[in-house]
Amino acid sequence: MSLASAAAVFANLDRSKYEPVPVLIDKDGRWVVADRPPMAMKAAETIGQARLESGRQIGSAREVHLVARPSAETMLSISRPDPGAGTDGSQALVTGVGLDVIFPVLHGPYGEDGTVQGLLELANIPYVGCGVLASAVGMDKVMMKVVFASRGLPICDYAVVRKSDWQKDRDGLTKSVIEQLGFPVFVKPANLGSSVGISKAKDRDELIAAIDLAAAFDRKIIVEAGVPDAREIECSVLGNDDPIASIAGEVIPSREFYDYEAKYLDDASRTEIPADLTPAQLAEVQRLSREAFLAIDGSGLARVDFLLSRRDGKLLLNEVNTLPGFTTISMYGKLWEASGLKYPDLLDRLIALALERHEAKQQLRTSAI
Repeated sequence: MSLASAAAVFANLDRSKYEPVPVLIDKDGRWVVADRPPMAMKAAETIGQARLESGRQIGSAREVHLVARPSAETMLSISRPDPGAGTDGSQALVTGVGLDVIFPVLHGPYGEDGTVQGLLELANIPYVGCGVLASAVGMDKVMMKVVFASRGLPICDYAVVRKSDWQKDRDGLTKSVIEQLGFPVFVKPANLGSSVGISKAKDRDELIAAIDLAAAFDRKIIVEAGVPDAREIECSVLGNDDPIASIAGEVIPSREFYDYEAKYLDDASRTEIPADLTPAQLAEVQRLSREAFLAIDGSGLARVDFLLSRRDGKLLLNEVNTLPGFTTISMYGKLWEASGLKYPDLLDRLIALALERHEAKQQLRTSAI
């Protein structure tokens, strides 16, 4: 997903304004500058197909390291001699690379959870999107709900199960969750993206299996009460201190809920833009989207997801995704396109917001002396 999103960004950046540098972070944590960026999605491709194709297009790459302090040389590029040529590697060539702004397109842990953002803060370089706090809170579904509740924002009932407690007292915790929430419930790893490890449980056995699955991905599990006959509504937010909200869209999953398979592997899932909402419902979605964004101290961009009950019309905040899918066919960009902001113009705005926030931070004092 990250590669497909990055490919869309590269394909739509105005080359008269920007000179983009493709930096890839491998799964082993190695940073490299690719010879060429990943290729953009074709119209008929699914996200999964595009991800595989993008990976093939990167080509060879040279190792780079971010300088974790303020410096004109944002990254150091290392060219190592070929060991096969009879060298011992001691003659590696190190050159500096200066960057004006970083556009992180990293989904899930070690990308949108505040870790990379913290590194970029140490480097004191402008970057697109939310900062350390908002990214961390946006990734942790438990802390997100704590913050929402403190601001009086509507959320569903939930319970938290820690893996260490689950290993000690499965029966007791199972009973406690059932008494508190009943069925059905949704069980999720607290810190993960792309609907990985999420299950819907309708009885005790399914609940136990769902917690076991979620515990394989995180030390903290959140169990949420199901919303009766829920519609999945999404809204995009853009801005810093005075954010704006797009029109709303609706996700219509091909399965019982929008799990990983429905998102990326099954072409039968679809979206409706704009969502079929009354003017009052749309206004409330947009208001709550801005409120949720400000509650986590968001900046730049986020997609806010809601659950809307068909039975009683109750609208509940589900989560804020601080670095949503960013292909041209992802919901975030499509919602802005439908709101009148084209994808290339959206990129310009996000970069401008990153520079604006960075400049404001440079005006602050960091010591009393």
